[in-house]
Amino acid sequence: MKEAEARRIALAAQGFTHQDRDSKKDWRHIAGTIEDLHLLQIDSVNVLVRSHYLPLFSRLGNYPRDTLDARTLAKTKRHMFECWAHEASLVPLSLHPLMRWRMNRARNGDGNYKAYDQFTREEADFLKSTLAFIEKNGPTTASEIPDAGKAGIGWWSWSKGKLAMETLFDNGLVTTSHRDGFERIYDLSERVIPEAIRALPTPSEEESFDQLTLLSAQALGIGTEFDLRDYFRLPVKDAREAMQRLVASKQLIEVQVEGWPKPAYIRPDVTRARKAGGTALLSPFDPLVWHRDRAERIFGFDYRIEIYTPEPKRKYGYYVLPFLNGDKLVGRVCLKADREAGVLRANAIHMEPHADPKETAEALATELRRMQKWLDLEDVEAANKGNLAKDLKKFL
Repeated sequence: MKEAEARRIALAAQGFTHQDRDSKKDWRHIAGTIEDLHLLQIDSVNVLVRSHYLPLFSRLGNYPRDTLDARTLAKTKRHMFECWAHEASLVPLSLHPLMRWRMNRARNGDGNYKAYDQFTREEADFLKSTLAFIEKNGPTTASEIPDAGKAGIGWWSWSKGKLAMETLFDNGLVTTSHRDGFERIYDLSERVIPEAIRALPTPSEEESFDQLTLLSAQALGIGTEFDLRDYFRLPVKDAREAMQRLVASKQLIEVQVEGWPKPAYIRPDVTRARKAGGTALLSPFDPLVWHRDRAERIFGFDYRIEIYTPEPKRKYGYYVLPFLNGDKLVGRVCLKADREAGVLRANAIHMEPHADPKETAEALATELRRMQKWLDLEDVEAANKGNLAKDLKKFL
């Protein structure tokens, strides 16, 4: 398979099909995109906007964020719940049964996170008292849990109450009821997850791994073994066994992509688009680019998050969004929403060597204006840093 065909398959599967992003969007559009992606990764950085909002904007354009909130963070009309998937994520309630394998393992001290597993084993009594406190008092913040100071486990400077809450969250015994700002308000899962969802049968682990691998293949379009298991962060051994079963049953097909060092896999019903792509700024936590090796394989795009890099060592900026134009990643922009001034600030603007300066700058200016309106800001301002800054200013 040619690299260009693999790129189009990936873009089409991820919802980049040159759709109209300026028309009015409602919950139907939002829900359809969520069903294609299967999850929205959560991150606390708010220099631009919370990361889980951005993948929908990249694909839909100016959709109403409060509509998403009403289905994810509010107490009613819930469509999604929070759990560990690809890191902390919002996941459709329909997938709750498929995520129970992780919760069950965590309850037995055999989850994905050693600190939580250790706390599960060593602090059983404290976890029971924390659950009892939540059961009695209803939705609760971590700071409201009576505790005995620092937990002394892991690298966090967390209280014992906070680590108990996160361990119970990992175990699936509590989940996010709603949020106050970005702070989680926890409640018993049985009071948050609808009874109809909780009543759904729990698949075997083998079936869960098979189905999650197929969902990963659907969402990615095409991917290596690592790509497919990384989407839901499946254990290596279990994911490999699932892929062997799926290949044997012809639910996955192995293909070789020119330039890819390892085999790739597609579903038999994959969309082989003749044309795919669009114009979009991508969250650092967008499934299209969150795995850096995959971004380099598909787009020849070397991308690293520099949030945790000391400022003097940053090459492109603090919160840098890749810029998609057509079927290629043509640049990257360090963005900040200056809410006090009402300005979307492009603090550094860089173009890839293969991109055309005029075409890229013009398309980027349009996209920045679209984002400015979506974020309810009054203007866009570009700094002088970066090899595309001068050209961008001409179109702003």
